[in-house]
Amino acid sequence: MNNIILQCINLSKSYQDDIKTIHILKNVSFCLNKSDIAVIIGKSGSGKSTFLHLISGLEKPTFGTILFDDIPLNSMSSNQIAKLRNSKLGFIYQFHHLLLDFNVLENVAMPLLISNKSIKEAKEKSYEILMKINLGKKINKYPSELSGGERQRVAIARAFVNKPKLIIADEPTGNLDAYNARIIFDLIFELNNNLNTSFLIVTHDLFLANKAHILYEIKNAQLNIKKNIK
Repeated sequence: MNNIILQCINLSKSYQDDIKTIHILKNVSFCLNKSDIAVIIGKSGSGKSTFLHLISGLEKPTFGTILFDDIPLNSMSSNQIAKLRNSKLGFIYQFHHLLLDFNVLENVAMPLLISNKSIKEAKEKSYEILMKINLGKKINKYPSELSGGERQRVAIARAFVNKPKLIIADEPTGNLDAYNARIIFDLIFELNNNLNTSFLIVTHDLFLANKAHILYEIKNAQLNIKKNIK
């Protein structure tokens, strides 16, 4: 049985300017096992966000292969990739990107509604995940009525509501103070333990980086392992 959820083979991304070719990523090979939490660190502009965009199908590589659950993204159409993102991937960003005109329950339910689930089912599943992260009493609140930490927890609930196989997180604690960042750390590891969801996280936060199962660094267009505790 294949235990790999995500694999990149000789992945490269480059741009051509008037003078030379600029390599953002060059011949990167990467493997993420199911239920692992991997963190990527690196200086600003090193290619971390580009890597996330490539593996989620938001950008196309210059060359190389990306396999998600043994399915090559390279051979998928834009519509197929969009369906995959909605059903099997969850996304958490530095900014929560909640819809300000919708309450907490409606925001979390949005991915389910987009995938044509009934309103009843979408709300029931959204309430279930909100209860798990202690936001059951906030379902009728709007984003403007929540703290920064609560808004980020709602964003995490939204990422989890479809029970994705992989959560991709880009600086998930970047806008939070140390107290709320620790709450998000604990929540990520709790959900990983309970639901066996894989995580791929880009962060500058060394506390989160040191808690990861596997720690990578992007430097000079290469992705290298710095720590592996599994």
